[in-house]
Amino acid sequence: MHNIHYFSEDIEFSLKDQPTISEWITDIISSNECQIEEVNYIFCSDEYLLGINKQYLNHDTYTDIITFDNSSEESLVESDIYISVDRVRENAAEFNISFDKELHRVMIHGVLHLLGWEDKSPDDKKRMTEKEDACLSLLSITN
Repeated sequence: MHNIHYFSEDIEFSLKDQPTISEWITDIISSNECQIEEVNYIFCSDEYLLGINKQYLNHDTYTDIITFDNSSEESLVESDIYISVDRVRENAAEFNISFDKELHRVMIHGVLHLLGWEDKSPDDKKRMTEKEDACLSLLSITN
């Protein structure tokens, strides 16, 4: 039983391959010597996520993901992760990759932040992208 849940707010969206993705995320968190208390992915629109960005982070910008770390202990992962399906779709088109691949990258990006990875500096961004790629290589979904 995974403590990973998937919701949608203000849009119709259902994540494909939920059991496989939940197992992948659990394995990555476990391999970093952490445990999942609870992770909630909330898929939403650009406008919905913009509202959260303004309300909680005082940022008036569109973004693909906002990760709230609700953990009470360092080795426990508890979070609400909001993902704009609109932004993921646009970025996938811009980077010329599939929607699913970009979505999985964004999903694991949020988890990596929870595990302590940063992406503020150019060097950190490069390391984050390399870690995302390594994590994505562990996800086996047949399309």
